[in-house]
Amino acid sequence: MGNNNLSQTQRFTDFEKMPKPEVREIITCVYDALNEKGYNPINQIVGYILSGDPTYITSHKNARSMIGKLERDELLEEIIKYYIRGLN
Repeated sequence: MGNNNLSQTQRFTDFEKMPKPEVREIITCVYDALNEKGYNPINQIVGYILSGDPTYITSHKNARSMIGKLERDELLEEIIKYYIRGLN
């Protein structure tokens, strides 16, 4: 992604190599842990994706450690794919 030529479109790495069920499972576990602790899971996950600050995610049920295994762009990609599939 270090392309300095502004006339060229950059490409994200193909994340298809990572098993998607693992990403979905992590998102689900993190969502459940946040919900159990009384947080609004959507707001907390959005805060984490936008800022990169892991303190948006509870350490309850090892959620912070699990989400830290993923890149934020991987999370966003999976969420968008899930949303788009739901529109069809």
